[in-house]
Amino acid sequence: MPVTPGRSSRTGSTGRDTDPGPAGRRAREADDTRTGANQEAKPMTTSSAQDRAELLHKLGLDTQNKGPIGRVITTGNIEQAKEHEDGTMHVRLRINPDEIAWDPAVIVMPHGGDLEIEIFNDDLNTHCALFPSNGDRKFIWLVNHSRGRAKLNLDGPGYYWFSSPTGNDEGRGLTGAIVVLGDVPPEARLDRPEQPRP
Repeated sequence: MPVTPGRSSRTGSTGRDTDPGPAGRRAREADDTRTGANQEAKPMTTSSAQDRAELLHKLGLDTQNKGPIGRVITTGNIEQAKEHEDGTMHVRLRINPDEIAWDPAVIVMPHGGDLEIEIFNDDLNTHCALFPSNGDRKFIWLVNHSRGRAKLNLDGPGYYWFSSPTGNDEGRGLTGAIVVLGDVPPEARLDRPEQPRP
């Protein structure tokens, strides 16, 4: 197949690479520069909390419908549960309009115990809430503009996950964490010598 005059071609009639000439080589180099070909990829890593926040924002992972459909887990607000005189704790959890994300995304309990969560669905869509709890998980159906309450018992330190497992809510960002601070109670510790602590 003959080459049309005025057009550069990388392959001739034999299918092998042909020399496009000086003008063609300059055009190819300019095209490679525009597309980023032959350039070394720069890794995107973070070394501080500020770097992490900036990179999350740059990649569109800290908001709804920017990078992926949903925001990355636990990139929202953090709130410590309020403790009452009887030792029980309370926190308010909200789904804001058109965000498909929990607010706060991370709930912190200062120690293990009973936690009451008051949930508000301010969104125009129906969602639900599935929470961890000793004995059995707690499920609450949340139609649009509704509210509900869940009483949980989490007596051990660690991370616990909660979500809205309806439709694609979890994939779109309705996943959060409950962090229980403190140490393992003496009756649950392994029988071994004291270990070094940081």
